[in-house]
Amino acid sequence: MNERDEFALDISEWKSRLEREREEKNRFFILDPRSPIPREERSGLVGKSLSYFPSDPNLRFELTLDEHKKKKKIIVATSKDEDREFIRWGEFRFEVNGNQCVLQAYKSGREEERLWVPFRDKTSGKETYGAGRYLDLEPERHRTTEGKWILDLNRGYNPWCAYSEAYTCPFIPPENWLEVPIRAGEKSYPFKVK
Repeated sequence: MNERDEFALDISEWKSRLEREREEKNRFFILDPRSPIPREERSGLVGKSLSYFPSDPNLRFELTLDEHKKKKKIIVATSKDEDREFIRWGEFRFEVNGNQCVLQAYKSGREEERLWVPFRDKTSGKETYGAGRYLDLEPERHRTTEGKWILDLNRGYNPWCAYSEAYTCPFIPPENWLEVPIRAGEKSYPFKVK
């Protein structure tokens, strides 16, 4: 079953799938040589887990992407004082606890199919990574047969620079700073060695 079938799942099946994904990520972070966790910190993660909010089905949406007619390029600063260029492709509109929210979706190039949907919210710097979190949406996994996108904030994840200064991560454009708390997805990394 792929992501396209996700809205056909009942809540318990969806939660089970999300838990499996989180367990797989935890194993990858501890065991895989490509893990962003510095090697000297990995042994300290054995028996521990990355921290997440409880899964919340009210924070997963099936949405139309309102594609921008004029796709402007934007320059995004990064954690290493480098600039990256993205294309402002479209926007998602949804509601969280009675509040209207808008998130811009970006592409790294016109031929790119994947959408990058970064966001900051009222939990950033408190319960979640201060710089914000990311969502990556791929058409083959996150698009329904009707052409809508599955925007599941429960899958919001920390960029790799949250785990190690060796990585360069784009900052969240201010237009994607939400004025509501999003208590879904990954929390701050609790095991960082200072």
